[in-house]
Amino acid sequence: MTDWKGGLLLHIHIAPAASYEMEELQEARLVPGRGIEGDRYFLGTGTYSPKPDIREVTLIEIEALEALAKNDPPLQGTPITLAPEDHRRNLTTRGVPLNHLVGKRFRVGETVLRGGRLNFPCKYLEELLGQPVYLPLYNRSGLNCSIEAGGIIRPGDAIEPLDD
Repeated sequence: MTDWKGGLLLHIHIAPAASYEMEELQEARLVPGRGIEGDRYFLGTGTYSPKPDIREVTLIEIEALEALAKNDPPLQGTPITLAPEDHRRNLTTRGVPLNHLVGKRFRVGETVLRGGRLNFPCKYLEELLGQPVYLPLYNRSGLNCSIEAGGIIRPGDAIEPLDD
C-alpha cells in the first residue's frame, strides 16, 4: 500500500443519538478520546456506545456507494442507491483505501486518525434503510478510527498517509 498518496474528504455527518437522521456539517471539531463534537459517540448515545471499541470516527468510501448503485458485485438483485447521509458513517472519502488503513495513522485536514478495525454492516442498518445492504456492504462498510490529534476538518480536506 506504499503507493497510496492520499485522497479527499467529501462529507461529514453526525447524529445526536442512535436512529436519528444524520446531519451534514461543513466543519467539525474532532476531540481525541471522544469523537466528533455533537455526534452520538461523542455524547455516548450511539447504539454501540456501551460496548467498548474504537469508534470515535467512522469512515466509508464513496467508491463503495458507487459500486452499490451499479449493482457491483450483483449481490442484492438490483442496484441500491445510498446517499452519504444514509450509511451512518461520519466521514465519506474518495481515493482512500480504508481496508488497508487498519493500524495505520493518517491525516484528515488538521487532525490525525488511526485506523482501528473494519466496520461491518449490521441488520440494524438494513432495518433503518429498508434495503438489503448487509451482504453488498460486507468487507466495504468502512473503518472505525481513533483520534490521535484533534482539530477542525472540512469537506475538501486532503487525507494523507502518515505511516508506510
